[in-house]
Amino acid sequence: MTDFSGQTVVVTGAGGGFGEGIAKRFARLGANVLALDLNAGEADRVAADIVAESGIAKACGADVTSSQDMARAAGLALEVFGGADILVNNAGITHKNKPMLEVDEATFDRVFAVNVKSIYLGAVHFVPQMRAKGKGVIINIASTAGVRPRPGLTWYNGSKGAAITLTKSMAAELAPDRIRVNAINPVMGATGMLQDLLPGEDSEEVRNRILATIPLGRFSQPRDIANAVTFLASSESDLITGSILEVDGGRCV
Repeated sequence: MTDFSGQTVVVTGAGGGFGEGIAKRFARLGANVLALDLNAGEADRVAADIVAESGIAKACGADVTSSQDMARAAGLALEVFGGADILVNNAGITHKNKPMLEVDEATFDRVFAVNVKSIYLGAVHFVPQMRAKGKGVIINIASTAGVRPRPGLTWYNGSKGAAITLTKSMAAELAPDRIRVNAINPVMGATGMLQDLLPGEDSEEVRNRILATIPLGRFSQPRDIANAVTFLASSESDLITGSILEVDGGRCV
């Protein structure tokens, strides 16, 4: 089992769902965790849970679309832990599954700000810390939506396609700095976003229709994504960069 003792991981969207699972998994493996979330109370809760289990964590309420907030988060990482070794760009939102022309402009802008601009701001504020350390890891949580899009989620699909392309380009550009960049493509997950991703109302019938498109027959869980993220962040994957790992139960086969 990989030991992340002495390393600092910054997880965005850590107040629930995949982000909470990722933050707690890293803490159990010895990492110092900076848990970022727009909901400061949920970030505090996750950090407190980690500390209660004898882990090391600090919470930070931050909007990942705000350069000011991300600069403050980076400053906190530097002050408390000596800077970030690993950045997990997990924060993400979607629009309600609906015809593409029914998504209003403000929602479109917010989806791209949270899912795409946040990757830019994470790089702006945390790559300098990694360069100062001589190495680092960035993991973007993209989606199977970026490679095998479902109707009704067009603009969300596009934002995740952007995250995938950014991952590959960042990996190529940051390799000389020994900063590895990879992405995870989860299949639809059992998180708070599920009801918006589903076509129609959340019901057993609708869920079964989606599950029928996933060969292994289940939605992704936070533990699935956390296990994949910690592998890609570990020294066991130190020749892997620019890769997109599908954690999808065979959805994209």
